[in-house]
Amino acid sequence: MFIEQGYKSEFRFWKYLLIPGRFIGLMVLNFLAIKLLNIDVDAIMQSEIKRKGASRFLVEMLLPFAVGLGLLFFWVKFVHKQTITSLTTSRNQIDWKRISFAFLLWGGFTTIMLAVDYNFSPENYQWNFDLSKFLILFVIGVLLIPFQTSFEEYLFRGYLMQGIGIVAKNKWLPLLITSLIFGIMHIANPEVEKIGYIIMIYYIGTGLFLGVLTLMDEGMELALGFHAANNLITALLVTANWTAFQTDSVLKDMSEPAAGFDVLLPVFIIFPILLFIFSKKYQWTNWKDKLTGKVENITL
Repeated sequence: MFIEQGYKSEFRFWKYLLIPGRFIGLMVLNFLAIKLLNIDVDAIMQSEIKRKGASRFLVEMLLPFAVGLGLLFFWVKFVHKQTITSLTTSRNQIDWKRISFAFLLWGGFTTIMLAVDYNFSPENYQWNFDLSKFLILFVIGVLLIPFQTSFEEYLFRGYLMQGIGIVAKNKWLPLLITSLIFGIMHIANPEVEKIGYIIMIYYIGTGLFLGVLTLMDEGMELALGFHAANNLITALLVTANWTAFQTDSVLKDMSEPAAGFDVLLPVFIIFPILLFIFSKKYQWTNWKDKLTGKVENITL
């Protein structure tokens, strides 16, 4: 009963509008500014990276998320009067083993897939490894990337999922809305400009996958682990000149990006396989009720 944990707060709908409203508003303004002023995001990023260095630029990108996570926790704890544990999970304590399992599963899978692709298509990659720069990246990544991924998870799969669910009195609407907003949040990413809007299938599909994980497992732990692994392992192992994260990683992807099977493969094949693995490990049952059922006040 994850969404129902929101009833353990001092629920007022207006409280749920302020932080997401401001965050989404900033994203919308950023997107409109890019489009209306015809801003070349990629050129600006390349210029800043050249001037500051990839590691410093990465730190400046990630710090706002750390601040945002702190503000969200403060708002939940002192305005909603809700514990961070109940925002995270329906269990009595946060299950760190679940976070670790999801992290290792997806981190390992990502590493293997990259190794296979590198073995079969080495011409698509450039060796980019510099030990001193990589060690700096590793420290930055381990310390700050989990703040970025956790902020997004707590905002969408935690805060908004519970708030919208309590208002809607069902589970399917918050699942769909948070997935759509999560996907749209990435619309200003340089990947969208490079590949096209078809990549939104991947972003929205990822949001849907993480939402299903959260509702079926009655907590955010698996989503937290998966998202952290996805961003951290990618940042450490491979970068490209057209991605949101441009780092001093081990490899540099030199291939020309294209919208196609790579966009659809995770959403329609890999994510269902992962859901099957998680469902067997954690013995998920009653899918229909957990994903589409009613939300009832557990405090009455």
